Amino acid sequence: MKKTDRFAKTIVFCVDQEHADEMRRALNNLNDDLVKRYPDYVCRITSDEKSVGKGYLSKFQELETTTPAIVTTSQLLTTGVDIPTCKNIVIARVVSSMVEFKQIIGRGTRVRDDYGKYYFNILDYTGSATRLFADRDFDGEPVLVTEQEMTESGEAISEITTEQTTVAEFEAESEPTIADDSEGVRRKYYFDGGQVEIAAHLVYELDPDGRQLRVVKFSEYAAEKVRTLYPTAADLRKQWANPALRAEIIAKLEERGIDFDELRSSSNQPEADPFDLLCHLAFAGPLRTRRERADRVRKEERDFFDKFGPEAKAILADLLEKYAEHGTAQFVIPDVLKVPPISERGNVIEVASLFGGPEKLKEAVNELQALLYAA
Repeated sequence: MKKTDRFAKTIVFCVDQEHADEMRRALNNLNDDLVKRYPDYVCRITSDEKSVGKGYLSKFQELETTTPAIVTTSQLLTTGVDIPTCKNIVIARVVSSMVEFKQIIGRGTRVRDDYGKYYFNILDYTGSATRLFADRDFDGEPVLVTEQEMTESGEAISEITTEQTTVAEFEAESEPTIADDSEGVRRKYYFDGGQVEIAAHLVYELDPDGRQLRVVKFSEYAAEKVRTLYPTAADLRKQWANPALRAEIIAKLEERGIDFDELRSSSNQPEADPFDLLCHLAFAGPLRTRRERADRVRKEERDFFDKFGPEAKAILADLLEKYAEHGTAQFVIPDVLKVPPISERGNVIEVASLFGGPEKLKEAVNELQALLYAA
């Protein structure tokens, strides 16, 4: 929401009332800047709140209100609640019932074009949406829709028949109630201490036919996208060595949701060079760290550094060290010159003058990047 709309109305479906309260406190902490201005920015709506919860619910349903923006709940809001401007449905508990799942996501299906609400997002942390989203028993068989092109006299000259799936409505006509989930729940276990880590990062995407969701590991997803764009490691290396073409590669991967920091983290390779990591995942190439590549350039490409004066050579060494430490895939001029320690050697104009001007500086930096991936 911090990247889109922090006041987009959002419902978080939790395991039980206790979980809803913990979620409320966590979301309050993550949005403390807004909570200071709007104490009801995040609210819990469960049976424990009684009349207070109903008050929050009424306010949440209103079209003109800004807050509550986020509500956490367990059993509430599955049926009988109309929230026309709800933009985010967050599933933080396993939903096994198809009917309940359809009722939950039904909170976001209202369209209000006068308020710019044409779609909603499902954030599923349990896999429930993947399992339950497509269900012919519930939605029915696809309807055959026939479209005809006719002449002015009314004669059919062409006919196209397509399938369209209709989604059934599941709405309760009764007044909404705040259900009590304290009885009949499964035994709860509490985790106190120890270490928690992410076992796997999964990506859900449509299959090639666009009909079914499939689940793949994030690293496998990235490898597949790389092979689609660049059939061989040689193709990838040829373009990666060119800074301009490398920028295109990075942009294409970002368009497909592939971020290098996230990829290094999920692959447990924090020191890997971005290019080597892509080749390793996509083509089983050897892994090299950024430090290894930087050290090779220092040792084997001394002729390159000797072309420059002491101050210019020091700046190139700083760039190489920044790459080794932070994994910079691109040296963007002039941005990279505005951060320490390079910024301490002078402003952009002063730094460029050490190389003989902006164009000479750009040529030197591009050559340095090319040497990094020469082998």
